Parts: sequence; structure tokens; C-alpha cells
Amino acid sequence: MRILFFGTSSFAARILQALIENGYPIVGVVTRPDRPRGRNLQLSPPPVKETLQLMKSQLPIFQPEKASAPDAAEMLRAVNADLFLVVAYGEIIKQNLLSMPRLGCVNIHASLLPKYRGAAPIQRCLMAGDKETGITLIEMSPQMDAGAILAKEAIPIPPEMTFGELEPKLCALSIALVEKLIKQLEKGPIVGTPQDHSLATLAPKLLAEEEAIDWNRSAAEIHNQIRALSPKPGAWCSVRVGGEIKRLKIKKSLVVDAPAALPGTLIALDKAHWIVACGTGSLSLLEVQLEGKKTLAIGEFVRGLHEPLLMT
Repeated sequence: MRILFFGTSSFAARILQALIENGYPIVGVVTRPDRPRGRNLQLSPPPVKETLQLMKSQLPIFQPEKASAPDAAEMLRAVNADLFLVVAYGEIIKQNLLSMPRLGCVNIHASLLPKYRGAAPIQRCLMAGDKETGITLIEMSPQMDAGAILAKEAIPIPPEMTFGELEPKLCALSIALVEKLIKQLEKGPIVGTPQDHSLATLAPKLLAEEEAIDWNRSAAEIHNQIRALSPKPGAWCSVRVGGEIKRLKIKKSLVVDAPAALPGTLIALDKAHWIVACGTGSLSLLEVQLEGKKTLAIGEFVRGLHEPLLMT
């Protein structure tokens, strides 16, 4: 079996690395083009390509602007792959590619489809406070994340788990499901189970404005926002330190009982606690990162705070 891997994100990179290290027959990798990043807009590779470079992999890397464009499609046809394996690639793959490989195109999606179709399923399930999520392998179709289900498995989400803690668990689950799928495909075709499209929900790409914390929301909602955006890009609020207003990212939190106060009011700030009143309930901040500084547990942060701090 010859597998052509499509992926771009760090999630895809983890899965690709494991498949290569476990000896699966990856014969090429398709990822998005290098893009300008950072303050200097330096041209940088996507995580999948960066991982291959760190591994000193000799696999051919394809970076078409549009994989489904006729010239790119012919280039990929020449790879003569039996299976296209797609995960967090960042482009809707059209029918000219879907019909190309002998064993079809399989997508690894980080949700329990049909729930959370789209670009940010892990973050969206955390924002919603879901108690479980999982991985679904689907037979790809021209419609986004709408193909027949080939395999699905759920895992629980503890109430304090962050995106940074959940993503590796979903990667490990993806690898286990893909390994089983490849063994099944080697024996013959698999008949998928159609999704119930009436139950579909969407998980659109995160917007920059969703990173800002509104203390008028409930403590539970803000807590889930923090979990979904930790460690990156990070949910933030503004604070006044001395005479300056700075951005403070909150990386971990806990919903707590505390005396009622106006939203955004500091209820406690000492070496053990930093509690802020919310629209409903209160939130204890456990890990924070002041603009230009490193992430600190609240005890370390307060010890290093030599000026008064006020929420703004």
C-alpha cells in the first residue's frame, strides 16, 4: 500500500511523525505553501513541513497553492498512491482528487461527527464545555466533513483539561484508529455508515476577537474560553500595572465560590489566590502570562509583582 499524506497543522504533524516512525508506507506529503509569519514576516514552513525537516525525512513534499488545480492534480497523480490520508490540511479537496486513489480518501477529524464540522473542532468542543469528544475517520466527499463514517471513538474531557492537554490524546487516538483502518483496507474495501446530516453542527475557524475575555459572561463560560485557547493563542484581559495598561493572558483557571461583586472586580489577590468576579460566579486564575513575560503559576506571578495591579 502506498499512502499520500495531506496535512498542515501541528495536529497533523504529530500524526504524520508517528506513522512514519511506526513504519507505515507514506510515499509523499502534501502541505500548504510556506507563509510569512512573525513581526519580520519571515517566510516560514507549516508545522508538517517543519516536522519533516527536523526528522531529516527524505519524503517528497508537495506545496501547491491549490491541490485540486489541474497542474497540481497531475503532479499528485504521478505519485501513484493507493490511499490519500487527510488531516487538518486546510483546503476542501475536490472530486478530481477524491476519485484518484484506488482505496479512496480518508479524513481524520477531531470530533464525533456529525458534531463540529469545520476548522476548529477541538477548541469549539472545549468552549461549549462538552464532557466528551473523539476522533472520526470518514470517507471524504466534496462537502466539508460530510462523508460516510469508517471508524469513530470517544474519549472523556475532564472539566479542567485545556486544548494543549487534549490535543495529544486525540493524536494518539487518531494513530490507533488509522493503524486499524489500514489493516482493514489491506483485506478489502470498507463500507462506511452515512452521517445523519440533520445533527450536524459547525466548528468555524477561531477569530481574534474571541480571545478577549468579557467578565460580564459567566465564570463557566470564561473558564471554557480559557481552556479552549490555552496555551495558544491564549484568552486575555487588560490590566493596569503601575501606569501602564498591559495584556494578560490567562492559561489556566478554576470556577470557585466567592462573594458576589461587580464583574471584573478583584475579590482576592495574594500568594495563593487571584479571584475575579464574573457575570455569574467567580474565577480563580491559576496560570497567567503578562505581556512580554513568561507564563507563571499564580504564586510565582504574585511574588514577582512589585506594583499595584488593577483589572481594566
